[in-house]
Amino acid sequence: MSKTSPPSPMSALTPDPSRWRALVFIALAQLMVVLDATIVNIALPSAQVDLGISDGNRQWVITAYALAFGGLLLFGGRIADLWGRKRTFVVGLLGFAAASALGGAATGEAMLLGSRALQGAFGALLAPAALSLLAVMFTDGKERAKAFGIYGAIAGGGGAVGLILGGVLTEYLDWRWTFFVNIPFAVVAAVGAYLVIREPAGSRNRSPLDIPGVVLSTLGLVSLVYGFTRAESDGWSDTGTIGMFLASAVLLAAFLAVEARVKSPLLPLRVLTDRNRGGVYLSLGLAVIAMFGLFLFLTYYLQIVKGFSPVETGFAFLPMIVGMITGSTQIGARLMTRVAPRLLMGPGFLAAGAGMLLLTQLEVGSSYAGLILPAQLLLGLGMGTAFMPAMSLATHGVEARDAGVASAMVNTSQQVGGAIGTALLNTIAASATTAYLTDHAATATSPGAVKLLQLQSMVEGYTAAIWWAVGILLVSAAIAFTFVNTGRPGAGSRPVDGAEGVSGSGSVTGSGDGSGDADEVRIPVVAH
Repeated sequence: MSKTSPPSPMSALTPDPSRWRALVFIALAQLMVVLDATIVNIALPSAQVDLGISDGNRQWVITAYALAFGGLLLFGGRIADLWGRKRTFVVGLLGFAAASALGGAATGEAMLLGSRALQGAFGALLAPAALSLLAVMFTDGKERAKAFGIYGAIAGGGGAVGLILGGVLTEYLDWRWTFFVNIPFAVVAAVGAYLVIREPAGSRNRSPLDIPGVVLSTLGLVSLVYGFTRAESDGWSDTGTIGMFLASAVLLAAFLAVEARVKSPLLPLRVLTDRNRGGVYLSLGLAVIAMFGLFLFLTYYLQIVKGFSPVETGFAFLPMIVGMITGSTQIGARLMTRVAPRLLMGPGFLAAGAGMLLLTQLEVGSSYAGLILPAQLLLGLGMGTAFMPAMSLATHGVEARDAGVASAMVNTSQQVGGAIGTALLNTIAASATTAYLTDHAATATSPGAVKLLQLQSMVEGYTAAIWWAVGILLVSAAIAFTFVNTGRPGAGSRPVDGAEGVSGSGSVTGSGDGSGDADEVRIPVVAH
């Protein structure tokens, strides 16, 4: 009697009949989390005045959220695997709603900062649970493509939607509504998830919690995110900045050493060492560096240089949102089951790079319709096309028990990428602005000339940083082309004796869902 290797647990799961209704609530929750990353930025000046927050402490409204969210993501992913993704998802939503209510009702600086840290902590539970629910509920290749197309569009475009919503709420209502608006999102998503989601049986990882891994990963990621945040405010050569980076390197190295030895690791190294998932994490993290830099500089350019109001600035980002939705749902989702993921990710990042390249031509008098709008469309189309297969591939082929932590790695790469992007590109822009001012100071001989010089120096700084963003997107494309070698559906092994081909790592190849390897046909050994 022939005996073959068992198929991957992920592909053995029976599709949930209510999975499409569940997707609505998962997408709603993801939108809320992504919105929160940018919606508070526009409300920050008003909140600072109302609560008497000093300029020195202002950054902590953003940093408190980033540290808690980035530092606890891996822990949140492991809790989802251990405790159950549905339960973790609902608890994360309700906790996020409560923290948002606390922030909206804040009467002082400490209360606001505490609420932001709580939002980050519950977001770290919610985000990986949402993505891993998709991973275990959508196992058919075509359905998976559609589901991740929607999810990818939200993950990519939600930040720009946050700028619009933040501007509208701040200008026409009050900054507190940038917090209160989360409550209906969270409550609807939590009730819907509780009633609709049925998590597949046998997909939990009930191994004991890796406490040393939790402590080392949390401290290491917090040090890393804070290091980049501090670099933006205090400089790269600051002793505290360097100390944070050194501490992060030591802690994360110790974390990897522990994970390689413990019986039940927080982050099984098999999740990282797969070349496709590793390529996705790296290319996504780099792409987000470029994206966050663009949000920052384009917001400054439109408001300070062009004189747009917060609402006008928010709506000015609409072409990017349209591009992302189109690229994700109409290009990425339609082609994902027909071509290899690298043939979507690589060209997607290149198209985004072309859009970014257009923005290097920014000048004080540049036309929105003639330059910024087409650049945003290109950027959105490229990012949407690349994000969709990347989000799907990041959790594809993992065992169901690792889905939560694999999902957490996607969010971690994006969160760290965002912190790096804001700090690195802002530093480059500031240096270029200062250099331009110094070189041209002698030419400004009247108040009008001084004002024009200040605007020109700002734009010079923005374009210098955007050139770096172009280079980063080119590197993302190169990584996608080089590391991501998963082939198109059906390109893997052929069934032998009625069994599916199984790779040595336990992931299914040739299963008709895009997991086959284009470069190597692997046939399981049959024992007689």
